[in-house]
Amino acid sequence: MMDPLKHLQMVKARAAGAAPRKGDLARITALRDTMPGFDRTVWREMCEKGWLGLRVPKTAGGSGRRAHRFCRIAEQLGTELAPEPLITAAMAAQLLPREQLTRVLAGERIILPAWQENSSSLDPVGNATFHDGKINGRKLRIPMAAGADAFLVTVPDGLALVERDGPGVSLEIRPTPDGGNSGTLILDHAPATAIDGDATEALEHTIIATSAYLLGVMNGALTRTIDYLNTHEPPNVEEARQVTNDLQVQVSLTRAAITSGAEALDADTTLSQRQSAVSRAKLRAADSAIVVTRACSQIHTGAGYALSNDIALFLTKATVLAPLYGSSPVHRARWRPAAA
Repeated sequence: MMDPLKHLQMVKARAAGAAPRKGDLARITALRDTMPGFDRTVWREMCEKGWLGLRVPKTAGGSGRRAHRFCRIAEQLGTELAPEPLITAAMAAQLLPREQLTRVLAGERIILPAWQENSSSLDPVGNATFHDGKINGRKLRIPMAAGADAFLVTVPDGLALVERDGPGVSLEIRPTPDGGNSGTLILDHAPATAIDGDATEALEHTIIATSAYLLGVMNGALTRTIDYLNTHEPPNVEEARQVTNDLQVQVSLTRAAITSGAEALDADTTLSQRQSAVSRAKLRAADSAIVVTRACSQIHTGAGYALSNDIALFLTKATVLAPLYGSSPVHRARWRPAAA
């Protein structure tokens, strides 16, 4: 099988109609503030290459790959600021039974997880109720929810599959600064299908993949900034080059933390050890992504803050993703007790 990173380059080339020139983010810019905010054709290509099923067990039709492999894909997606909801959809795919997966893995149907009820908590269950085939509750901060066909909702006794256009289902969509969208799912006696499962482990894989995407974001910004310094003479160019050297250290430290977190998920460790390693990675990735992308924008002499300048897209993406799946204070609190 071809390496997934080579597949990603092929998908990007087909989506653009030709191999894009280095640093070309025209596709991303064109998708900003549209609905659903990503390209369904590119999405189907990703699914056809098996990326969505990387974490799905082989017995359910997936590849059963380890966490570090999915992180490699997530990092490359971050480098290119790809808006397709691969990371979130992969969380749901890990939890769906085989009979629900065929169309999902083929890219024909998008099911996103709906688990969060409190922005300051990593509780993957919450208080939504599910009785007699009907579900009530509210789930927050669902990335790229405008593109979902259905939602896999966490409930105290397992999971429930809810159709987006079903009775009793309301979806509030709000735009996000990176040009994407986020949804709040409101369920009022909505019909749902019970699904056995527990989202705890799948959430950890989603957090580490989001950290890897952030690594790609900061690395993409830094690469473009170094190229900029090699072709322009901004004020204090030597000072700027020293700053980029310091930023490369941030990228390296983040990569090490993510590698450690992925290895912990792939190892035979306790849940608290896995969560500690994942929180350390997310904490490092979230904080460093803001530092790196902001510094890169400043190096671009202020022009980086204009959305017409590509470098600003990395800053806005980092700003949106840094608090997603747990803010830095939440992960700091979870990491420290286990690390002590």
